[in-house]
Amino acid sequence: MTDRLAVLHVVRQFLPNRGGLEDFVANLARAQVRLGHDVRVLTLDRLFSEPGRRLAARETIDGVAVERMPFRGSSRYPLAPGFLGRLKGADIVHVHAIDFFFDALALTRPLHRLPLVATTHGGFFHTQAHAGLKRLWFNGPTRASARAYGAVVGCSGSDARQFAAIVPGGVPVIENGVDLAKFAGAASPAPCRTLLTLGRFSHNKRLDRLIALMRELRAEEAGWRLRIVGVPSDLTVADLTAQIEAAGLVGAVGVHAGLDAAGVRDLIGEASLFVSASEYEGFGIALVEAMSAGLVPVVHPNASFTDLAARHPGIALCDFADPAAAARAVREAYGALAARGQPPAEDLARYAWAGVAARYLDTYAQVRARERRAA
Repeated sequence: MTDRLAVLHVVRQFLPNRGGLEDFVANLARAQVRLGHDVRVLTLDRLFSEPGRRLAARETIDGVAVERMPFRGSSRYPLAPGFLGRLKGADIVHVHAIDFFFDALALTRPLHRLPLVATTHGGFFHTQAHAGLKRLWFNGPTRASARAYGAVVGCSGSDARQFAAIVPGGVPVIENGVDLAKFAGAASPAPCRTLLTLGRFSHNKRLDRLIALMRELRAEEAGWRLRIVGVPSDLTVADLTAQIEAAGLVGAVGVHAGLDAAGVRDLIGEASLFVSASEYEGFGIALVEAMSAGLVPVVHPNASFTDLAARHPGIALCDFADPAAAARAVREAYGALAARGQPPAEDLARYAWAGVAARYLDTYAQVRARERRAA
């Protein structure tokens, strides 16, 4: 085992909020604790989905010390100027996502002088909104901040290709780990015409296109159902409910917000297919979770899903901008499942957390060694 390290993860949102970023940091931190390291998480003290609720300043979750700090400003770029005094004792600081913390820790590096590692988590290109301004920021402040990091790690091949243009020395890829046990084998034992999608209720997920898909499916056969599972983001439960009512799909499409893992597993047990019309994903954790559950995926060909489909032939890609084409793809996937009786076997071992945690510890060691040589 490597020397015992004091690892500080810095992330804008953490448990009890649920989402891909939060789950990634929580699982990585737990895995590092199991490997014998001292692990802390520094995060903000309010959830973006519940801004009026202030969380405990300190808490221990699964052996991980969590410290929360106040912030001001927009959830898109929250300002938390009190971070500097909370870095004491860290051997390595691991920053998650490209936001205020990424820039602020780079700017103050001459003061704290700690080794920095960052994981991209999709950057800030999840939607095309303000694309020109985002590109200017990416090529200006983000490029400048990246120089302070010992490693900027891409969580997918698409992220690595994007960030390679601004990161000196290249961008290694460490694909996201996935909790393969959480939903393992949970899908309906008998093929059924129930679809499930899992993730934040955000515009880039294009849940409106899944609702349009359901209108196409049910126009031919009334037995189709869709379960939208996740947490509110820039879309609320009320927003989605209004879209479902306008489409005449009340009773056929359900919205399930804020469920724990057991609740999600129960819903997976009533479904056979996973669908996602998402236009952008940093990696695709929910897709891998769906495969571990035995759901058959039919998804939009964004860059991350396309990379995963090249590795896993059981993933069907289709353009959800065309509801009729998406409906045909879903019917074909269901027909193949019904004929086979079970989904194709997928080798998901590469996403196990033990291996992912070990690769990050190797990255930390390389960064610290380079900095010792440069000192």
